[in-house]
Amino acid sequence: MLYVHLKCVFCVFIGYNVYMTQISRDDVQHLAQLSSLRLSDDETGGLQEDISNILQYIEQLAELDTAGVEPTYQVTDLENVWRDDQVLDDHITREQLLALSPESANNQVKVPKVL
Repeated sequence: MLYVHLKCVFCVFIGYNVYMTQISRDDVQHLAQLSSLRLSDDETGGLQEDISNILQYIEQLAELDTAGVEPTYQVTDLENVWRDDQVLDDHITREQLLALSPESANNQVKVPKVL
């Protein structure tokens, strides 16, 4: 639950301190303050350890050679499944369609205001 609240602030913090693998209690308290959270000493200590582990993992990922790897934008290989629009029955005129509406004005269907 705490991670959800700190997510955005933590991402900004990580971007600024990419190669920092240790985070101080003051850093954790600062993140909590930016997130409008009050942490107990136990929560601060646990979060300090968790964030340090996450930063170590991110540092490991930064060491990977991804020079020949193309970015992955779509992992499921889904394609657009929408069909092309086709007119199936074009013998109906505008006037006939407008006659079906409860109310019309100036060759348009009149509807109540929606605020």
